[in-house]
Amino acid sequence: MNATEEPRRKTVLMVVANPATSPVTEWPVGFWWSELTHPYFVFEEAGCHIDIRSPSGGRVEADGFSDPEHESGYSASDFASLGFKRSPAHAKLLEQTRSIEGLSPADYDAIFVVGGQAPMVNYPGNADMQKLVAGFFEAGKATALVCHGTCLLLETRLSDGTLLSDGRLWTGFADSEERAVEAAVGRKIQPFWIESEARRLGNSLFAVAPAFRPFAVRDGHLITGQQQFSGTEAARKVLEVIGR
Repeated sequence: MNATEEPRRKTVLMVVANPATSPVTEWPVGFWWSELTHPYFVFEEAGCHIDIRSPSGGRVEADGFSDPEHESGYSASDFASLGFKRSPAHAKLLEQTRSIEGLSPADYDAIFVVGGQAPMVNYPGNADMQKLVAGFFEAGKATALVCHGTCLLLETRLSDGTLLSDGRLWTGFADSEERAVEAAVGRKIQPFWIESEARRLGNSLFAVAPAFRPFAVRDGHLITGQQQFSGTEAARKVLEVIGR
């Protein structure tokens, strides 16, 4: 590159889960706002190009409690998500997402899998998502997943048949956080708990921080965030891998 050439912009693929219905609560579920918007703005401020897609394409919907305008007020202080939601240009990115079909890791520097409750419904047994994540990892690209999106690491296998998470350090929504959510709502929420399942794998190095504290870990080019408050830290670790 000569002195007059602009450096190539890094490209990040952000995957948002399609809407679903929880088999446990029968509530509509989707992605979690802050797990999309907080990393998005980290990448945007770093000068990255961001491509938002969903497994099946189409409009994506957020979990209600993650909405800063939800009547519960649970996420009322999430001004980053409010700004994204109120910006016509940004909101349009979620109205008609393209699917992951035909994607090649060669066209990106990183993948960032957004969490929410829908991944717990849509991702178990989802061969396309598992293949996508494994493909990025085996290509040596930054491979990031946050919160319930990390459920993919319970099943995703590499080309040699081993689990991607085997022997690697990672995190995801903790059992302590599941207990707190269920206590607050007064009922069972998720079909399974990621931490419990990860610890059954035997050789999975699953780490957790105190409940609902920002926490992300990096093992080589695998990056994981514990929950909705960890997206910014996870995104910064992606930038450590890909540069700015």
